[in-house]
This record gives sequence, C-alpha cells and structure tokens, in this order.
Amino acid sequence: MKILVTGGAGFIGSNFVEYMFRNHPNYSITVFDAMTYASNPETVAKFKGRKGFRFIKGDINNTAAVNRAIKGHDWVVNFAAETHVDRSILGPGAFVETNVKGTFNLLEAARNSGVKKFLHISTDEVYGSVAGGKSKEGDMLEPTSPYSSSKAAADLIALSYFRTFGLPVIITRSSNNFGPYQHPEKFIPFFITRAMEGAELPLYGDGKNVRNWIFVEDNCSGLDTALHKGKPGEVYNIGGNVEVPNIMVAQAIAESLGVKTDKIKRVKDRPAHDRRYALDSSKLKKMGWKPRFDFFEALGITIAWYTHNRDWWLALKDKKFREYCRKNYKK
Repeated sequence: MKILVTGGAGFIGSNFVEYMFRNHPNYSITVFDAMTYASNPETVAKFKGRKGFRFIKGDINNTAAVNRAIKGHDWVVNFAAETHVDRSILGPGAFVETNVKGTFNLLEAARNSGVKKFLHISTDEVYGSVAGGKSKEGDMLEPTSPYSSSKAAADLIALSYFRTFGLPVIITRSSNNFGPYQHPEKFIPFFITRAMEGAELPLYGDGKNVRNWIFVEDNCSGLDTALHKGKPGEVYNIGGNVEVPNIMVAQAIAESLGVKTDKIKRVKDRPAHDRRYALDSSKLKKMGWKPRFDFFEALGITIAWYTHNRDWWLALKDKKFREYCRKNYKK
C-alpha cells in the first residue's frame, strides 16, 4: 500500500506516520509538507533512511506540485491545513486559501490519478458550540471561527467529490488533540512550556470552556480504523472519553510542574469562543475502536515529553512566535 500523507511533518500528521509504520510496517508512506512554521524537520527526520519512507517538500496550494506528488499512490490522507483558531482571527485569508482551495487541489488530483481512498482530516469545531448532548455526524454544521468555517467548507467540497464524481472520500472529525510534537502555540503545550519558563499563563475569559480532549495516539488509532474499515462517503467522529474545562487543565499543568496557580492570569476572551465541544463516537466504536488513554495519565506523558525535549520547543519560540504572542494577548 502506498500512502501520500499531506501535512505529515506537523503534529498529528507526524504522529500518524509513526503509528502507521509501527502497525503496518510494509506500507510505503510519502510525506508531502510545505514546512511552514507549524512543521518541524525533526518530526520527520527520524523516518529518513527507513524503507518505504519518502519526503517531498511541497504546498497543497501548488497545483502542479500536488499533481506530481499524488501519482502512484493508492491512498491519500490529508492533514495539511492552517489549524490555529487564534491565528485565523488575526488573519483569516490564509485559512481560506489553504484549507479550502488546497483541499480542492488535492481532490482534483486524486480524482484524475485514480486514488482508491481519500481520508480527509477535519475537526469537531465544525459543529460549533454544543450546550448539551454530543455532536453526531449528521448534525448541522455551525462553525464560528474562520478556522472552523474553512474546515466545514472543505468537508462539504470533499463530500461533493464523492457524490458527484465517485471519489472514495472518508471524513474524520476529531476532538482536541494533545501529545508529543504539538506546536507550543496550542493550549496544552503553550501552558506547559510557559510554566517551565516561569512565565504567566494567560487564560481566556472565565476558563470554563469545555473541550473533549483526546491523546494523539488514540486519535491515530481512530484514523487507522476509519481508513481501513470506513465506508466511502461517510463521516466518523473521533472523540476522547473526557470533557474538561480549560481552567482545570491549566491548574493540572501548573501543579504538575510545581508552579503556583496564581500564575494563571485571566485575559479578555477571544471573539466567538465556543463554550463546549463534545463528540458522539459510537459510529466508529461499532467498528472496534475505542480510546485507551486516561486524560490525566496522557497529560502526564505529554508534560514529561516537553520536559525532556526542551530544545525542540525552544527552537520554535523564535522572534515571529514572540511577536504573535504579543499581538494575540496584547489586551
């Protein structure tokens, strides 16, 4: 099996490549990645020299590069996207360009090259905030941020390629991921690394926004299940077993690292901040998947990884990152 993994040098993508090589050692995997700020060469360096691995630096917005890369592959797994909600508020244009147009480019190339399966990675944020109950795959999409709106648009375009052209598209919508190799702009590694630096921990609003957290390893096993057992034209939710308010996560991180919780500072809430996400994953569980990791156990594993890989995340906190933080948290 030959798989093209777009965005494979990013957080979930690189964890997925590692998971697939561990569980399907005979597969050949090509990573296609633009190597933006959210990618890190070290995340794919460990695969170099491995039989069946190939890396192509390329942008999904470059039609010619996409067409060249996709040829000869049986399956495509699309992680490539702009993903950070805060950045989508500061500059939404890049999110529409990459998440919508880039996905279209991939779908066109897949259709023209005869790809046998196209797994499109989406997010629980397309459902919008859920006051009660859990989001199911057939629920109305009500995204609120430019990020989630661009992902919802990409979902609909991908499904149209199944319905109109017969391209075997499968969509997964995962809850908030965390784990090794996540960029320090995201909530959990942001708080872990700032706590390690002795810096203040800026928490939006009252901190009671609830997220349905899932350890990246569990998400990868869910993606593997959807890829091998999923039905074309279907959507599958991949959610964790726990719902935790942000303030509780922040406190757990601070206490684990021996930081006083008075370092947690309330800041003005971001616009259209969804109050709660929760996924109904029963559809995927019927195919044999279930998350294995307890949230606080996995949080401890994640904190330990960032503790032992300080050089990795410090290299990402460059001048541009610091400028972004100042701009985003200026108030």
